Amino acid sequence: MAGKSTSISTRIGRFAGDRRVIGLLLVLAALIGGRAWLAEHPEHDPWAPLDLRDPPGWATMAKLQALRDDVTACRAVLERSDVAFTALDAQGEGNCARPDRTRLDAYPLSPASPPTTCPVGIALEIWRTDTLEPAARDIFASDLQRIEHLGAYSCRRLYGRDSGAWSEHATGNAIDIAAFVLEDGTRISLLGDWEGENDKARFLRRARDGACKAFATTLSPDYNAAHADHFHLDMSPRWSGVCR
Repeated sequence: MAGKSTSISTRIGRFAGDRRVIGLLLVLAALIGGRAWLAEHPEHDPWAPLDLRDPPGWATMAKLQALRDDVTACRAVLERSDVAFTALDAQGEGNCARPDRTRLDAYPLSPASPPTTCPVGIALEIWRTDTLEPAARDIFASDLQRIEHLGAYSCRRLYGRDSGAWSEHATGNAIDIAAFVLEDGTRISLLGDWEGENDKARFLRRARDGACKAFATTLSPDYNAAHADHFHLDMSPRWSGVCR
């Protein structure tokens, strides 16, 4: 009887051991499968180098935020992504110092593309490819020709006040966008087309919502009267995640 009990206990022990082995194998398989899946979807892999040609994913915004204080790594992303740019010499001092002056060379900004910070340049590229161009084709069946802006750099405090926090424009870490022009000649302006539910208003809403996914701060005419004629877009760590 004792021998029989020992045999049962042994088999139970082996079964428990087998379950542990099977569990470990399943975990290992899941890890291997997960790594393989991430290799095919680098936009979701927090360890994969950012490439702007990949679609946006779970890890994209975290990677963008990590570039804010690393100009070298940021410009490496532009190079890796085949985005033409020029690295300009630093300018300014104090609160208006601009150690990072990066200009996108082939971006359809009008007037000519101004120097911004590299993170703003990356966000602009993501916004164009993931939001603006698809929206233009979906709503108007036309390509995007140019994006009209009101400027990037301005050495001033918020709203031009004499005191208080400095604007992100003071370091070129922001840009104001006023209108969009399509290949078919259609012009869509925030001042004239924000209100309503027509195609132009739909395009501008999609543009705003897409900007919220690419920039740290997006302010639209819905925010206040000061933004009635433009989107304010910046990569400020102070206002990260603001979408209005």
